[in-house]
Order: sequence, then structure tokens, then C-alpha cells
Amino acid sequence: MPEKDCAVILAAGEGKRMKSNRPKVLSPVLFKPMLQWVIDSAQEAEVDSICVVTGYMHESVEQYLAELNERDTAHAAISHVLQPERKGTGHAVMMSADFLRAHHGGNVLVLNGDAPFVDSAIIREALEDHLQNGNAVTVISAVLDDPTGYGRIVRDPETHLIDAIVEQKDADRATLAICEINSGAYWFNVDDLLDILYQIKNDNKQGEYYLTDAVKLLIEAGKKANAHTTGDAHTVLGANDCLQLNALNSIAREQILSAHMSAGVEIPCRDGVIIGPDVTIGSDTCILPGTILRGKTAVGCNCTLGPNSFLSDCFVGDHVALNSVQCENCTIEPNQAVAPYSVIRSR
Repeated sequence: MPEKDCAVILAAGEGKRMKSNRPKVLSPVLFKPMLQWVIDSAQEAEVDSICVVTGYMHESVEQYLAELNERDTAHAAISHVLQPERKGTGHAVMMSADFLRAHHGGNVLVLNGDAPFVDSAIIREALEDHLQNGNAVTVISAVLDDPTGYGRIVRDPETHLIDAIVEQKDADRATLAICEINSGAYWFNVDDLLDILYQIKNDNKQGEYYLTDAVKLLIEAGKKANAHTTGDAHTVLGANDCLQLNALNSIAREQILSAHMSAGVEIPCRDGVIIGPDVTIGSDTCILPGTILRGKTAVGCNCTLGPNSFLSDCFVGDHVALNSVQCENCTIEPNQAVAPYSVIRSR
């Protein structure tokens, strides 16, 4: 990944329908804030220079980032800028203009901080398309059976390049029949984006500056706009209320359990089993119902966890049985005997 490539993560939204006392991007999916999922994906794709655009309850997001920077010394410190008024996605990116200028000559990945399933593989594949085709912008798109509510990708019938991104409310019947939609994630050439960024207008009913208009302006300037289409429809998913947040948790839970079982972990019954995205488990370990594993927990091989056990940020060696045990921030040595109903915490 060239050093000048960077990422801007949009995290200013309030999320009123969450009815929560925290900013929406800090709402957790499998115990990890949605914003952290997005940051992790960018960093795993080797995009190490990241700027987060904060807004609603920005102090909470900025405190979270400060604590993350303190913990994570393996990556470059994440910076942030404030969007004092929420005037749309284009306006949010305008707030990061100084950050973009510092990455002159590179490419910028723009992601939504409340869309946790844009993974590192998709990011890398989209960048490869972006560079190989000399695009000014590459939109990450997905094909949905029901595209209702999303902006449609309209392609030129001859070149198959993007002709326009049309929002649902502005689409005619023919456009509404299109199933390829805008995920809200983009790769832009930084210089091309800066050239047109302040040409975005807010002459719409909401009085907002939309980043999709940047795509339109680049096309009008004779620049190349294309879309990288992912086969993973979950890429576009976000959460605006607790029901949608629950749906994200369900999707992530099933994917993680299936991945562990494919890697040789035995989960004879999924009931009550919840495993966080950063947990590692060795082969031939059996996870029994009612077991919750979260944080950076690492479990060895040939263990039996559960029923009804809870581990958070723990290391468990090989050949350990934990029956109805609660552990936090501790180490269980290989072959260590732990009595049922034990509570073990680091001191």
C-alpha cells in the first residue's frame, strides 16, 4: 500500500433512532463498536493513515480514539476532525481537507463508521481495480435482491463505467429496477477529489452536501468513474436503530461461529454461544452452550469451554476445561484444573 494512501471514516452521525446516550458509531456488534470494525478493516488492508470525522457527542468518539491510540502502538495514530454541523457526507469530507492535502498524490478510502462489514479483502480488491483502471473514483457497490432505499449505480450501456448514482427518491421506474447499489464506500484519487470537493452544492431539500455529487462532478470533468462490485451483500449494511443493530449482531455471530467450525472448533449446539470477532480458538476445542468469549481472548487446542462460561481478554492454554467459569483479563495455564463456578480476574 503506497504511503500516501489514506482513509477518512465518517463518524459524525447522531443516530436518533438508537435512543441511546452514546454516538451511533460506538454501538457494539459482538461487543466491539461498529467504528472499531471499520478501523480494523482499513488497517488490515494496510491503510494505516486514518482520519475520523466526528460530530455528535464528538468528545466520546475522540476519547475512544485516544484510548485506542494509546493501546495500539502497532499502527499509526488515528487523527480526527470535527464536523460541527451535520450537513451531509460531502460536507464531512470537506472537514478533512487538510488531512487530504497532506496525502497529495495518493488515494483516499472513504468509509462509513456505522457499516461494519466492509472487510479488508473488499477494500484491497477495490483499490486494485481503482489503480489498474486509472479511476478518479471507484465506488464499492453490491447487488441486492431488494435495493429499496439505496442509491442505484447507473452504468453507461457501452463502456459499463458509472454514468450516475441516483438516489431512491430521485429515481424513475427504470432506475428503480436496477439492483446494483452504492455501498457508501469509495476510493478517490486525492488530487481529483480536492479539485472538485468545494464545487459540491447543497441545492436539495435537505440543504446537505452529498458525496455522491463528487462522483457526478468527476464524470462531468471527464474523469473516469467506475464501481467495484462485491458479491457480499452484507457490505452495505448499517444500523439506524436497535432492531437493525440486533440484525448485524446475528449476521456477525453466525459468520464467526461458522468460521471457527470450519477451522476445526467443535460447537455441537449454537444455543447461547457468542464469540467476538477478535477471539482465536485452537483446533479440537469444544464450545458448549451458554458460553461467551469476547475481547482478545485466545484459547488453545483440545479445550472444553462451557456450558455457561464467560471469558473476556483471557489466554487459555491447551487441554483446559472450564465449566460454568467466569474469567476476565487472566491466564489459564495448559492443563490447569479450574473448579466449576470459579470467578478469576486479574489483580
